[in-house]
Amino acid sequence: MSVLSTGSVAIRPEHVGPTWKHLYFWLFTSTRWTAPRPINVYVIEHREGVVLFDTGQDRASVTDPGYFPGGLNGLIYSRLAKFSVEPDETLTAGLARLGYAVDDVDTAVISHLHQDHIGGLPLLGHADIVVSHDEWESLRKPLPEARGLMPSHIDLPGLNWKRITPEPLADPAVAPFDTGHDLFGDGSLLLLPTPGHTPGSLSLLIRRPGHAPLMLVGDLTYDVNLLTAGELPGVGDKKQMRDAVSKVNALRATMPDLTVLAAHDPGAAGRLAETLGRVRAA
Repeated sequence: MSVLSTGSVAIRPEHVGPTWKHLYFWLFTSTRWTAPRPINVYVIEHREGVVLFDTGQDRASVTDPGYFPGGLNGLIYSRLAKFSVEPDETLTAGLARLGYAVDDVDTAVISHLHQDHIGGLPLLGHADIVVSHDEWESLRKPLPEARGLMPSHIDLPGLNWKRITPEPLADPAVAPFDTGHDLFGDGSLLLLPTPGHTPGSLSLLIRRPGHAPLMLVGDLTYDVNLLTAGELPGVGDKKQMRDAVSKVNALRATMPDLTVLAAHDPGAAGRLAETLGRVRAA
């Protein structure tokens, strides 16, 4: 298990949360940015092959003036986040520092379809791309760009999408989650529905014999300490996020050694290193 970061992103403090303000109020009135936060990609070595959890940010987003939509949507995107991706911070470069080529990736799990999680898709035509059915269907609904989804960077020709629907779980160890998807059928990589940030957001529970479990939660939180306190980010469906956060915290209560890792938590790489005893950070 390793982590690499495909650049960094600064967001509004209200985005991290908690905040009582409505999204569009803070989006257009906030004058502050957070310090740069990582855009993490998690790399998992499994006997079935190399698995990515998310694929990071595409460097084209900072080099191609036409990458983001124009008009009002473009203004919203520019107010929401500021990205930095240096030439040596691409997915390809990060994997190389970990000893992999892009072609070594067999499976990529996409926590959700926002652009800072799908940036590596153009490189992964040879791999299985796993996404939740609900997340994929949200791409088909009206005005996807206004909801943070850019179909031109997602629904690319030649990609091998695997759209999964969580099924009932007969595994009391993961209660209160009662649905999920066992990625390889061996219980080691279990996809769990954690909607709220987006309708089909997925988290990944990693269980390894003799080792502490790990849970990758995408953008369910931007700071694991806030998640521990039950606090919510400023973006997403509050009711769904509250339910998902409650379930993750309930799982942590039954798995005291569970380490939770988010996509943009500055402390995630250090937390992974502490859990594993080492981390190969790129």
